[in-house]
Amino acid sequence: KSPLFSFPDEEIGGHLGMEAFVKSPDFKKLNVGFSLDEGIAATDDIYSIYYAEKTIWQIQFQISGQAGHGSLLLKNTVGEKLNYILGKMMSLRAEESKRLENDPTLTIGDVTTINLTTINGGVQSNVVPPFLSVGFDIRLAITVDHQEFEKQLQKWCEEAGGGIELHFEQKEPKVEATKVDASNIYWVAFEKCLVEELGLKIRKLVLPGGTDSRHIRYVGIPAIGFSPMINTPVLLHDHDEYLKADTYLRGVEIYEKLIPALLNA
Repeated sequence: KSPLFSFPDEEIGGHLGMEAFVKSPDFKKLNVGFSLDEGIAATDDIYSIYYAEKTIWQIQFQISGQAGHGSLLLKNTVGEKLNYILGKMMSLRAEESKRLENDPTLTIGDVTTINLTTINGGVQSNVVPPFLSVGFDIRLAITVDHQEFEKQLQKWCEEAGGGIELHFEQKEPKVEATKVDASNIYWVAFEKCLVEELGLKIRKLVLPGGTDSRHIRYVGIPAIGFSPMINTPVLLHDHDEYLKADTYLRGVEIYEKLIPALLNA
């Protein structure tokens, strides 16, 4: 087996990088069997291994309603509809937050996250507007049925009074998790190298964000996210992100063992 290195535009979604590349004839000619991608630092002494990712949906509820003067109590206004949608979405967010808090076995990668990110609209202070839009960033847990979730959103739009369109700025497909058991020869080699040969402590997690692994897994290729960084604060995209020298050098040593083990799987 031969190792191949790729540095696409993952930070802006990978739509012109890995997402397009995996669908190309050139990628198919490479006959890729496994992908090793990035992970996240661990604040303790246990290395985090990511075998799946949540699904990114970024949604705009585009709300239309009765316009008019601000001195009136009009029916079917965008404000009333917005209030209903906000209530439903934030209640679901609270449910997931409570589930995470009450179950110590869960991590942020195991629950659906919902965050209000944008609200746009309005004409002026004394005018009831005919249109408002509200945006949410949603990361669906791998256990969520996508069709049922979208049906629920559509149902809430109708219950709010209708006149609401769902616009998806991003709608990732459901992608199967990489198997982390004896059926995956690469995982067997991965675990044997880290645990048996190097004596490292590991935990298997679902990545809360998005990496190029989702595009690799989408075409049926197993992918693992792993960054050999322990006892390190998670500062990705933060100010003064750093890595201790000994952590970096230990990571190099781990890769020197891990990469040949995967190539010989």
